Amino acid sequence: SREVRKTVTVLFCDVSGSTAMGERLDPESTRRVMSRYFAAMRQAIERHGGTVEKFIGDAVMAVFGIPIVHEDDALRAVRAAADMRDALGGLNNELELDWGVRIESRIGVNTGEVVAGEGDSLTTGDAVNVAARLEQAAAPGETLLGEATYRLVRDAVRAEPVEPVVAKGKSEPLTAFQLRGLVEGAEFIPRRLDSPLVGRDNELAQLQRAYDHAVAERVAYQFTLLGPAGIGKSRLVRELVDRIDAELLAGHCLPYGEGITYWPLTEIDPLAREVDFEANRDEIALQTRRIVERLARERPLVVVFDDLQWAEPTFLDLIDHVTDLARDAPLLLVCVARPELLDVRPGWGGGKLNATTMLLE
Repeated sequence: SREVRKTVTVLFCDVSGSTAMGERLDPESTRRVMSRYFAAMRQAIERHGGTVEKFIGDAVMAVFGIPIVHEDDALRAVRAAADMRDALGGLNNELELDWGVRIESRIGVNTGEVVAGEGDSLTTGDAVNVAARLEQAAAPGETLLGEATYRLVRDAVRAEPVEPVVAKGKSEPLTAFQLRGLVEGAEFIPRRLDSPLVGRDNELAQLQRAYDHAVAERVAYQFTLLGPAGIGKSRLVRELVDRIDAELLAGHCLPYGEGITYWPLTEIDPLAREVDFEANRDEIALQTRRIVERLARERPLVVVFDDLQWAEPTFLDLIDHVTDLARDAPLLLVCVARPELLDVRPGWGGGKLNATTMLLE
């Protein structure tokens, strides 16, 4: 197989005090304890898109970025580390009840270039060694982040520097940061929207015309804004919102996770409170439409759904339902997405009289 070089984030997690636990328990009990521990850790890692490469004794090695690299692999790894801590807390309550033992672990996370076989999870490189050294230097219950990882996630985590780690085989001490927690709702790449907008007059005028049409005709209008990451889609929407007198509601789709189909609605206060998410898909779409109709009749409404390329098909159907069936309500639905949305839904917006799709160059 062909070898490939890629930037990944490596996570090492090791149990501290496993030797003492093995001395207290018989081999069968120790095996059951460790099997439950490994299962809980694997679940937390895979929930965030990581790949468990191997179990080494009582240590777990996981890689984020193999087989598929994601732009937020570093943040996924850090979130997985936090979830592993939470999962271990719940598991310890069960282990103490069943066997009278508790487990403590330490975690090291590092980002860097590695070499991996194509179609194979075997990973080698200095980034792997550094992650292992950080894990060994962490105290029980601690998570240490390498410098490269911290630079990538610093806007989304709470962390503080620790004493440089003197690692075996490294000519210089390693810079490390202790993870204290995650910043709720933080973006992986924070958006800076305070610079002047230049060269988007035509695009902004099209967006303004769509809003004016929705208000004048009291209809729902769907405006899809496509473009690669960082091209200025969110900035263009912000510029429109600053120029109009309308109520703004906004939610964004997540790239992975459990139960994320209606996540954008849970970020919008009126919808999160009033929609019954236990109902079937048709009922949820109906409730959503009636709520936004009511709000739009009180004041012109702009609803922004960001990162729609990650939306579940059911959620895309919900947006179509609102666009097609909303009545007597000045409503602009702004769908912000990367061009991959058209790979998932090639006919998105096609055939609608009240819909526009624009690609930002």
